[in-house]
Amino acid sequence: MAIAAASDPSDLIRVMIVDDSVFVRGLAARWISEEDGVEVVASCRSGLQAISGFAAARPDVVILDVEMPDMDGVQALPLLLAAKPGLAVIMNSSFTTHGADLSLRCLALGAADVLAKPSKASGSPDEYRRDLMAKVRALGPAARRRAGQAAVAAPKDVPRAPRQKPIPAPAAAPAVGASRSGASQIRAIAIGSSTGGPQALAEVLRALKPAAAHAPIVIVQHMPAGFTATLAKHLTETSGFPVREAMDGDPILSGTAYVAPGGRHFSLDLDGSRAVARIEDGAPINFCKPSVDPLFRSAERIFKSGLAAVVLTGMGSDGASAVPSIAASGGRVIAQDEASSVVWGMPGAAVATGACAEVLPLKEIGPWLVRETLRGRR
Repeated sequence: MAIAAASDPSDLIRVMIVDDSVFVRGLAARWISEEDGVEVVASCRSGLQAISGFAAARPDVVILDVEMPDMDGVQALPLLLAAKPGLAVIMNSSFTTHGADLSLRCLALGAADVLAKPSKASGSPDEYRRDLMAKVRALGPAARRRAGQAAVAAPKDVPRAPRQKPIPAPAAAPAVGASRSGASQIRAIAIGSSTGGPQALAEVLRALKPAAAHAPIVIVQHMPAGFTATLAKHLTETSGFPVREAMDGDPILSGTAYVAPGGRHFSLDLDGSRAVARIEDGAPINFCKPSVDPLFRSAERIFKSGLAAVVLTGMGSDGASAVPSIAASGGRVIAQDEASSVVWGMPGAAVATGACAEVLPLKEIGPWLVRETLRGRR
C-alpha cells in the first residue's frame, strides 16, 4: 500500500483508492492527481490493506472495489465506516449482475454511491472519469461536514435540543401552500434521486405501501445501465409491493412503482386515456441519463394538480427546472431537507426555485405522501 504525505492546504479532499487491479489504481490516481483540490492519500490492493492503513491515510472519500481477494468491498465497508463517522464510500463495480447485486448490498450498508467500471456497456473512460470526479467533489465536503459534526456531538448522556423542521420556501404559485382541505387529491407520485438515492428510495417506498394501490409511482434514480433492474428487485423486497424497471409502452398502473432504466430517459405519454412509459435513448440532460426533468415534465402534463413530485438526495440540479411548472399546475413538490440528505444538490436546487410545498426530513416524506394520497379516499 502506498500512502502519500499530508499536503497543504488542509482543505484538499483526501481520497483512498482500494482496488486489486494495478491498472485501475494507477488510472484513478493519475486522474485525481491532475485535478485541483483533491489528492490521493493511499492506494491499496485489498480491503485488508485499506483497514490497516486507514488511520495513517485519514481519507474523506474511499473509492472501494466491490470484488477483491482477501477482503472484498462488502466485508471492508462496515469496518471503514466504523473507523470514521461521516466517511463517503463510492463502490467501484464491474458491469455484471453479480457486481450490481453486491453494489446494492453495499449501498444498503451505508455506501454513498456506485460507479460502473468502463466497459462497452457502461460508458467510456472519459465518462467514468467525469462521473468519478463529480462524485468525489460532491461527497468530499459533505463527508468532512459530517465528520466534524460527529466530532463535536454532545455526549449521549447530555440532553440535546430537538432539531427544528426546515421552513419551506415561499410558494411560487397560488396552488402551492394552499390549505390541505383545498389541495387536489394525489393521483400519481414522481420521484427523482441521485447520490444516496437507493437508501432514501427504500425508506420512502417502504412507508408508501398503504398508498401504493391508489397512485402509480414513477422514479428516476441516477444509476449506471445494468444496475437499475437489480435496484428494482431490491426495492421490491424492501417495499412490499412490485417495483420494476420500466419498459417502453408499459401501462403506468397503481400498485406498482416504475424505475427508469440506467442510461435511458424515462417519460410518460398518453395512449388514449391511460398513461404509458416512454423509454428513449436521447442525449444527456443536465449531464444526466436518465434525467429527472423529462419524467417530471411529462407527469405534470398528464396528472396536473394530482401530481406529487419528490426530489430526494443527490448532486447537481436535475429536476429543479420542472418544479415551477408543477407548482403552477397545482401539483405539489416535496424536497428532502439538507440534514437528512447525503448531498443537498438536487433538493437544494428545487427549494431555491421557491416552488416547493414542503421541505421534509427523509423519514417524514413517506408518511406525508400516504396522508395526502389517502385523504378523501377513506
